[in-house]
Amino acid sequence: MTPHQETARLMTATAPAPTLDLPAPYGSCPFDPPPAYTAAAHDAAVTRAVLPDGTACWLITGYEEVRAVLADPRFSADARTPGFPFLSAGQRELATAKPSFIRMDDPEHARLRRMVTKDFLVKRIEELRPGIQDIVDRAVDRMTDGRTSADLVADFALPIPSLAICLMLGVPYEDHDLFQSLSRTLLDNRTTRKRAEQAHAQLMDYLADLAEHKRQHPADDILSRLVARDDLTPQETASLGFLLLVTGHESTANMAAISVLALLRDPGRTALLCDDPELIRGAVEELLRHLTIIHLGLGRAATRSVEVGGVTIPAGDGVICMLSTANRDPALFATEGGTCPSELDITRDARRHVAFGYGIHQCLGQTLARVELQIILATLLRRLPGLRLATPPDQLVYNQDAIVYGLRALPVTW
Repeated sequence: MTPHQETARLMTATAPAPTLDLPAPYGSCPFDPPPAYTAAAHDAAVTRAVLPDGTACWLITGYEEVRAVLADPRFSADARTPGFPFLSAGQRELATAKPSFIRMDDPEHARLRRMVTKDFLVKRIEELRPGIQDIVDRAVDRMTDGRTSADLVADFALPIPSLAICLMLGVPYEDHDLFQSLSRTLLDNRTTRKRAEQAHAQLMDYLADLAEHKRQHPADDILSRLVARDDLTPQETASLGFLLLVTGHESTANMAAISVLALLRDPGRTALLCDDPELIRGAVEELLRHLTIIHLGLGRAATRSVEVGGVTIPAGDGVICMLSTANRDPALFATEGGTCPSELDITRDARRHVAFGYGIHQCLGQTLARVELQIILATLLRRLPGLRLATPPDQLVYNQDAIVYGLRALPVTW
């Protein structure tokens, strides 16, 4: 049993109430939200919760309620705000030590976000599509060269977004072992505060040194453009680079691998996509909705008393917005044909999902992630039509203690 399993508990809105031990972030199906969160969502859209350190907070599980909180400036994204909820000491360190703009409120959040928004606009990312296709094709070539099996995580899913974000940022790809290792340490809820502090400092030092190199030797990349500005401190430059590097590869890599697993578990889905490649874009949206790899939610803290879903949340209380249960809300995602939200239906219109969050803090790199996933899935289906699992699904190991949910490895053959 993991530390998260042992300590995280939920209770209903009316105290006193029996507490529930929170199991691993999956039940009978590894793609489902944590069972206790699903149970809470069934009871009410807003319930009381107890964090691992014993602090009380609120659990927001309904779709409309999650969007309401994430769009309301009275709920602070700044992890230094009193009452902000944390699931682990490592998560606290990552969020509070020299925070990036995703852990800031406006106007400071808007000031910093605007400095990199242009690089992630839809038009700019679409211009990168041929280059991303080339990265994916080369990854398939390397993975299949003289082989008939591989670990789809290490040999394919992780290198692709890592190389793409390295090219955009101007980070040498030969340093990928370093930043991938440090990223995983920081995103692991089991990481101690001391180890998180060390990993954070090491990665920030690396980026600060790289930024200084870019100052002396500028190129056509994001870091070079950031260091050329006169309205950013070196610390802010390193912090922006940190955010883009960590989130730019880890989330997409996990999403790619677990998406392939979801498709391979039902050959009918892969056959449908092979027969009609035009379904890929919609299938990616449905996979984002169904899998929602931010399994343990987004934290916020109320700066004033706010009513959400008929419940008054007092100022100073923390809330956790459960994107995974919001994306299974039957009020929005049940289909006319009767497909329930807990099922994966690649023909469903899932465009209103909140897998990337909502409001002003909605994921900056969502267009890049979408394009990468579209190309990855379409290319694998086209070039490896015989792709299949090389190990029973129940033997796969998941990153159940990580902030970003995914697979440790995915053995496949073709």
